[in-house]
Amino acid sequence: MSVTPEGYGRPVLKRIIVLGAGAVGSYYGALLSRKNDVLLVGRRPHIEAINSRGLILSGEVEGVFKVRGATEISEVPDGSLLLLTTKAHDSERAVASIRDRLGEGVVILVLQNGLGNEEVVRRVVGERAEVIRGLVTSGIEFREPGRIFVRKVGETILGRGGREEEIARIFNECGLETRLSEDMPREIWRKLVMNCVINPLTALLRVPDNEVAADSLRDLRRRIVEECVAVARAEGVNLDMGILEELEGVIPSYRNFSSMCQDIMRGKRTEIDFLNGKVVELGRRHGIETPVNEAMVSLIRFLEGRR
Repeated sequence: MSVTPEGYGRPVLKRIIVLGAGAVGSYYGALLSRKNDVLLVGRRPHIEAINSRGLILSGEVEGVFKVRGATEISEVPDGSLLLLTTKAHDSERAVASIRDRLGEGVVILVLQNGLGNEEVVRRVVGERAEVIRGLVTSGIEFREPGRIFVRKVGETILGRGGREEEIARIFNECGLETRLSEDMPREIWRKLVMNCVINPLTALLRVPDNEVAADSLRDLRRRIVEECVAVARAEGVNLDMGILEELEGVIPSYRNFSSMCQDIMRGKRTEIDFLNGKVVELGRRHGIETPVNEAMVSLIRFLEGRR
């Protein structure tokens, strides 16, 4: 078996499997297919369209990408990089379905919204694979089977310490700008806070992200952030209210529909339990009240119940 040039005895990451090829997974798979052997695993209508006419990207990235698709996989070969891009609530089931098919030297990169996702995956796979967390900042929308709209090109954020440098090189070579962070817990919480504001508000109001920058929502945004920051600090994460100023500065430029808004409009289950719901859960553990985040969870669950 081939090993890394550094001689660590680990298989080179030589093929890529995207498990959960929706909007984000398809975007990553398309760009990675420029220089890699990529397999997209997703729902039948989407996969049939991709296999028939290619994966069509429009918006900030345009092109027709000839990438292979499948609705299931019989194995995850040695040295595979598996991108987990399912919804957070589908992680355990999706990973359990391939746990006994993992080859040697497989790396699972969890690219999802929410908090604690990678721990769910580690509990399922144990020592069978290395599990890494990543963050996505691009704005991607699923238009129809076989068609993805790229609203905003952002960066991918990875930590350090495992195979992250190798993955960053692979991503950057394919046009997926990737940054290695020295403080991944803070990066995860930073994005969580932004999602806790943007996702439920856009889903409740059925508006694109930039519209929740309205002055009438300023106090509500602040209260959500205050609760999140208090819980983050109790968790030992270096986060402060400066995140509110950052949030206020970037929201007006976000013109995509959040993933939660898209889910609600399509009658699908959301990731609220892994966003505001996780803040509420950890708040209770630390004795911190989170009434506004609790309200966001209750309201989104109400909408979910009307599916």
